[in-house]
Amino acid sequence: MTRPTISFEFFPPQSLEASFRLWDTVNTLSHLDPAFVSVTYGAGGTTRKLTHEAVDTLGRHMGLDVAAHLTCVDATREETLEIAANYAKSGVNRIVALRGDPPKGAHAFTPHPEGFADATELVAALAETGQFEITVGAYPDAHPEAAYPGADIDWLKRKIDAGATNAITQFFFEAETFLRFRDRCADAGITAEIIPGILPIENWKGTERFAKRCGAHIPPTFASMFETAERDGRSDLLSTAICTELCTELLEEGANHLHFYTLNKPGLTRDVVHALGLAPHISLEKVA
Repeated sequence: MTRPTISFEFFPPQSLEASFRLWDTVNTLSHLDPAFVSVTYGAGGTTRKLTHEAVDTLGRHMGLDVAAHLTCVDATREETLEIAANYAKSGVNRIVALRGDPPKGAHAFTPHPEGFADATELVAALAETGQFEITVGAYPDAHPEAAYPGADIDWLKRKIDAGATNAITQFFFEAETFLRFRDRCADAGITAEIIPGILPIENWKGTERFAKRCGAHIPPTFASMFETAERDGRSDLLSTAICTELCTELLEEGANHLHFYTLNKPGLTRDVVHALGLAPHISLEKVA
């Protein structure tokens, strides 16, 4: 049986303090031997330059296989493909291709007049270069902008058919959510790997707000569980247990890869990977 693999998502720092936090996170989690790591784009492409710098540093100086996020927001086709070409020149051969969130203050995504209209167009253009393994987003819970039931499946199939290699899902909290989605994808003829995206709950209130914005279903028991855990000073223990149980179910149901949204905080992700038995056999003191 093939040993499951893991990967981590980071976001580029926008301050000196955030830089220290990112590198502490990278140093901690790189010991867990990720298959790759990804670096996000800020909403509206606000961290475009910072993303490129972080990707370059992680690849060149940390020796990690890095996937760079690339979006359709606020850029022409030429500008977007130039960014991709620069990644290729620096040895980056993985791209996470996304439509992207609207710029701050905008209520909906509006394509640049000379830009890509959506992620499908971006994927097709990247695939035509023949230079990248292309990952796209997938939504086990309906995307807030989904026009009809099943729209997320249809969009994912378009992106895979346009040349995407695999997909990483938005986070979810129950294994059944992912398993139902995976089955629906298979019924739609999608054969590409769908990687579950995992969010260890660092902060319950913040996660609850984020989940509501993203349309991610929240189990009704979570609020009272975290209220009790926070009162007793055991929220991290609860988070680790919930996330470990979720990942265990996914692995038992055939998932071969887990992608962790780290939020540039390594503790819970590290603890979950160790609890799952997926960490390399090295001393825990080296990753403390």
